[in-house]
Amino acid sequence: MLTQEPKKRSQTSNNKYDNIPDSLIYEVMDGEPLYYRGYKDVLNNKKSLDDIMGSSGLQSFIIQYILEILYVKVGRKIYHFLTNEVGTHLGKKDNLSGDVYVYEKSKLTPAEINEKYINIPAKIAVEIDSKIDISKDRDLDYVNIKTQKLLNFGVEKVIWIFTGSQKVMVSEQGKDWLTKDWNQDIELLDGHFFNICQYLKEEGVKVETNF
Repeated sequence: MLTQEPKKRSQTSNNKYDNIPDSLIYEVMDGEPLYYRGYKDVLNNKKSLDDIMGSSGLQSFIIQYILEILYVKVGRKIYHFLTNEVGTHLGKKDNLSGDVYVYEKSKLTPAEINEKYINIPAKIAVEIDSKIDISKDRDLDYVNIKTQKLLNFGVEKVIWIFTGSQKVMVSEQGKDWLTKDWNQDIELLDGHFFNICQYLKEEGVKVETNF
């Protein structure tokens, strides 16, 4: 969970959505707070904060797979592998959160690691589904906007894995963005590939598509 002081909200309004607690903010983009998917259910006492903040079993399983490739095949000699909503400070009023980010140790040095958000671009950013509430026109283009911001910041490659459509979007600096079925071999880092469909089959996990 990332919070930065958003625009002041009305203290006199009777609308509960005008006074949303910062604990429900997932990211801050261009000064605008982006809330966790399901935050209205929390405000309406239908769900708890813990109910909407965690990843699903499938999302967590895929994160485990990505980390397994990184730790076992790529190795930590020259990289840091960070997870658990990695906080990235792109600039004023831009604090983003990520699932699995790979950093070069030569750039993310011990001196850069502290209690603040990381302000060094990752080499690779891996995102599993969108975790924000889609309720505004701008939010509908959230994936594209966030991806471009990360690339502009200096991230070399952004990978989005979508469990509902079983697609993988790969965006790299200076290249056309590609969307592939997740049953294909897709390069993660340094010549090491992942195949979501194959991995799930090997583990006996069955997933239905939303389409």
